[in-house]
Amino acid sequence: MLFGCAETKIEIPSEYKKLRKLAAVYPKYYMPTVPYNIAPLNFKFTEEGEEFICRLSCGDDELLGSGEKIMFENKKWSEFLSRNKGKSIAKELFVKKDGEWQYFRPDSIFVSEHSIDPYISYRMIEPSYVSYEDLSIRQRNLATFDESYIYYNRVMEENNESNCINCHSYQNYDPNTFQFHVRQLKGGTVICMNGDLKKVDMKCGDMVSGGVYPAWHPTKNLIAYSINDTNQSFHTKNTQKIEVFDTESDLILYDADKNEVIPVFEKTPEFEVYPYWSPCGTELYYCVAKFEQQYENIKLDLKHRFKEFHYDIYRMSFDTVNYKFGEPEVVVHASAEQKSATFPRVSPDGRYLLYTQGDYGVFHIWHKSSDLHMIDLQTGRKVDMKTVNSNDVESYHSWSSNGRWIIFSSRRDDGSYTRPYIAYFGEDGKWGKPFVLPQQDPDFYHDCYKSFNIPEFMSGPVEVKLKDIKKVISKDPVKAKMKKI
Repeated sequence: MLFGCAETKIEIPSEYKKLRKLAAVYPKYYMPTVPYNIAPLNFKFTEEGEEFICRLSCGDDELLGSGEKIMFENKKWSEFLSRNKGKSIAKELFVKKDGEWQYFRPDSIFVSEHSIDPYISYRMIEPSYVSYEDLSIRQRNLATFDESYIYYNRVMEENNESNCINCHSYQNYDPNTFQFHVRQLKGGTVICMNGDLKKVDMKCGDMVSGGVYPAWHPTKNLIAYSINDTNQSFHTKNTQKIEVFDTESDLILYDADKNEVIPVFEKTPEFEVYPYWSPCGTELYYCVAKFEQQYENIKLDLKHRFKEFHYDIYRMSFDTVNYKFGEPEVVVHASAEQKSATFPRVSPDGRYLLYTQGDYGVFHIWHKSSDLHMIDLQTGRKVDMKTVNSNDVESYHSWSSNGRWIIFSSRRDDGSYTRPYIAYFGEDGKWGKPFVLPQQDPDFYHDCYKSFNIPEFMSGPVEVKLKDIKKVISKDPVKAKMKKI
C-alpha cells in the first residue's frame, strides 16, 4: 500500500473509462466546506480494485495520493490548503479494476478563509447502559491528529474509587478555566480557574442535587447550573433504546469566588434545565417544561406519559452588578407545535440561537427525531438547516469562537454511536456541508465502539496535569454555602 504524498512518483493514468457515479469511499467526504487549518481528510476506497489514485487540484496546484487508504502527509496537506484559501479544490478518484482504469465523477472540497479554533475536547463514553470505568475526557489538536487525556477514569482504580465523569465546560474557550463533575465515589464538581483546582459539593439544604448542566458566565466567575433528579429507563419495543427524563429540575448560580450557591427561582412546578449565557452575559437562556401530574408517583407518571413532555426555550435579562434576573420571556415556543426544544446555544455575535428540537423529552441524544434548529434573534425567522441535518440523531453542539463553525454529535454513520461533525456557517447565513472529524486511520470510526460526547471548542490545550486533577478528586470536596434570595 502506498500512502498519499509519499516520495514514490504517482502517475495519473492517461486512458480510463469515465463513470457517472461518485466513488464509494469512507468517510464520505463529499463536497464539504473545511477550514484551512484542519487535519488531513484521510479516507479509504470501498470500491473493489487493484490500484487506487486520488488527485486534489486547484489550477496548477495539486496534491496526489495512492493506495486503498489515502493518508496525506500532514505538512503537505496543510501547505496545500493554506495556498488555496477561499477556493474550491477538485477531487478526482481513479480505480484500476480487472486491468482497466476507471475515472469516477469528481467532487470538490471548498477551503474557507475562516480558521477554526485549534482544539476541541470531548468525553469518550460507551453506551450509557455499560459501566463507566473506562470513561475519559480527551482533547484533540484540530490541525493534527494529536490527542491526549484531560482526565481518565482508570487512574483512580488502584483505590477502587473509579467514578462517572461528565459535563465538562469552559469559560470563553479558555482551556485553563473549566469544570466537570465526578459522580459516585469521591463525588463533587472539579473547578479549575486559571489553573487553580478545587473540588466542590454544591448540594445545599433541600436541593434535589448539586449542579448538573453548566454554563460559565463569559466575564464573571459565575456558573449557571440546572439541578436535576435524572432517571433512565429502557424501551422493550421502540427504536429509541433509552429514555432519560427528569422528575424534578431547577436553576442555580454558583459564585466561584465566594463558594456560594444562589437559587435563581423559588421552587416552582415547572422543569428548568440547560442554562446558557448570551455572549455579553446580560441574558440567560434556558429550557422550561410544564407538566400536569396525574399519578401520585411522578416517576410512574413520566414512564407512562414521557411523550407528553415538551420543552420551550426562555430567556431572562441579568444584572451583572447585583446578580438579579428580569422577567422570563419565551424565545422558542416548541410546545405549541407539540415539539420539544433543548440545548440552546447563542452564536458569539449574539445574533443566532442554535438548539436541538425533537418530538418530545429533554435528552435528545437518544431521539431519532432530534435535529438542529436555528433562529435569527434579530428577525425571529428560522434558518434553513437541511444541509446540516441527517435522517438520524443530531445533538450536543457548540459554536467556534469566531462564529463560523459548529461542532455537533451525530449518529448518522451507524445509528448507534455519536461522531463529531463540523459544519461551516457563512456570512450569508447559509450552511456548508458537514464533515466528520478527520482521523489519521480512515478505519478509526469503524473500529471505535465509543461515542464522542459533548464536543467543545477550546483556544488551546488544557495545561493542568492529569495527576493534579487526580489528587484533587481524591480529596474531600469543599462544601458550598447557600445564599437566600
